[in-house]
Amino acid sequence: MNIYQPRTEDMQFVLSRVLNAPTQLQALPAFSEVDTDLMQQVIDEAGKFVGEVIAPLNRDGDEIGAQCQDGVVTMPPGFKTAYQSFWQSGWPALASSAEDGGQGLPTVLEAMLYEMLSAANLGWTMAPGLLHGAYECIKHHASDELKAQYLQKVATGEWLATMCLTEPHAGSDLGLARTKATPLQDGRYAVSGTKIFISGGEHDLTENIVHLVLARLPDAPPGPKGLSLFLVPKFYPDGSRSRVHCDRIEEKMGLHGSPTCVMRFDEAVSSIVGEPGKGLNAMFVMMNAARLHVALQGIGLLDAAWQKADAYAQERRQMRAPGKGKNAGEADLIGEHPAMRRILDTQRAWIDGGRVLAYRTAVELDLIKHSPDANTQSEAQRWCALVTPVMKSVFTHQAFHGGSDCLQVFGGHGYVREWGVEQIVRDARVTMIYEGTNEIQAIDLLVRKVLPDGGASLNALLDGLQADLPKDAKASTQAQARIQTLRAITQQIVKAAPLDAALPYRVADDYLRAVALVLMDWAWLRIEAGVEAHTPHASSRWAAPAKALRSWVLPEFQMRSFIIVSQCTAAA
Repeated sequence: MNIYQPRTEDMQFVLSRVLNAPTQLQALPAFSEVDTDLMQQVIDEAGKFVGEVIAPLNRDGDEIGAQCQDGVVTMPPGFKTAYQSFWQSGWPALASSAEDGGQGLPTVLEAMLYEMLSAANLGWTMAPGLLHGAYECIKHHASDELKAQYLQKVATGEWLATMCLTEPHAGSDLGLARTKATPLQDGRYAVSGTKIFISGGEHDLTENIVHLVLARLPDAPPGPKGLSLFLVPKFYPDGSRSRVHCDRIEEKMGLHGSPTCVMRFDEAVSSIVGEPGKGLNAMFVMMNAARLHVALQGIGLLDAAWQKADAYAQERRQMRAPGKGKNAGEADLIGEHPAMRRILDTQRAWIDGGRVLAYRTAVELDLIKHSPDANTQSEAQRWCALVTPVMKSVFTHQAFHGGSDCLQVFGGHGYVREWGVEQIVRDARVTMIYEGTNEIQAIDLLVRKVLPDGGASLNALLDGLQADLPKDAKASTQAQARIQTLRAITQQIVKAAPLDAALPYRVADDYLRAVALVLMDWAWLRIEAGVEAHTPHASSRWAAPAKALRSWVLPEFQMRSFIIVSQCTAAA
């Protein structure tokens, strides 16, 4: 079983040569001292830490898993020591403000770190995965008193945090939540209720855990507008323990190294975060950050599966590959067989294109936060609003289905635990569900982001992509045609939706896939331009996945377009 190792040279190529991110970021006052060399150093050191410290723990995390006894959760062997080293080395604080104990580095470096961590050991990575979102939530919505008590501890990762939303009867529909918060005389609140599917709700990694909990005040209106957000620590500043209990941890298909807890709040004393009735506004700061991280989980897991499959394909010999001759008794490497090459090259196309989109999104987040130009901020907001749900859906889908294809490369060996690829498939499946199911991402894109302005925001995004395409390449002409088709089918949905209210919901997934394929097309044209301009000697590394993209991935666009047009025609 080969252990995942970050290939930072590919990641750095996308960051610097494809996206020119260091130059963009250094132009911002906040990052004036962050140059290419510094970013390269951070990426390389992150790769070493992940490969040497986190990746070797993955097998025990899966096979031994987190253990719960009488409400006390013990993490798998080595997890606690690794986490203490992680936060003490400053890794959770990469993108946090220096004034809060962080390093004040670009968000994209944090994104690249978490891609590597997810690929190496997703069960372990679930623990710090919500830290940055919790940090932003507390920083922007909590009172000065709460910030003084919790912000730096969360920013540095000394204390971990949870996001307590889901209840047994309220999953995607948070408006059904019944957890109650009763006002106390000292201005605090007593929170009572049960939350389920809480990642890291209890563990022994850190001395304290900060729970951010959605609950309903007395006489609050029904639905999502009646929800407020509360902070409940495991331990209060005076050292006393809150009335928060882990009733059990779930037995799951995957992610055995991450305790998924049923948490009971028994009149736990809490403090409100933000304004009453605006809990979802504060919580969505966490959720949007989490959705980019989940997309990165998908990219990382697919890369881990591809690494295993590619290594196996370079060692295993079976039969004669077509076109290799008929010499009796000889067998070729399975990586030379066209069916296996199709799988391997196609998955690499998704990984490379995914990095372009994810890293650009992380750069856009910094432009939103730090650019002095209002127009730049507005364009960055548009990119993140439209592209984030696409990435979360598409790359988690590909992690599971593409990971399953990578398992296929092993034949029967892939189905047994020894080789480790079956764990990746199991671990990847939940990414399609949490932080908003992939169906909800598609609805969010089409129904909430595209239709309300008649497709104007999407057209503006497409204008930017179109202006960025190479002028003379045949592939660029094909990309232009896909963009024009996407514009046209968007308008067909806009016109047909008033005639059939359910139509947008039926075609939302097809529409998201169509948008994703246009984005992947653009991403790969950027990759090829970067290769030609900077490293033409390395073109063979990129040629096969580029060909696979156009042969096996982009043709899906025609199918999705046909489905959408057929549904619109039927509605009319």
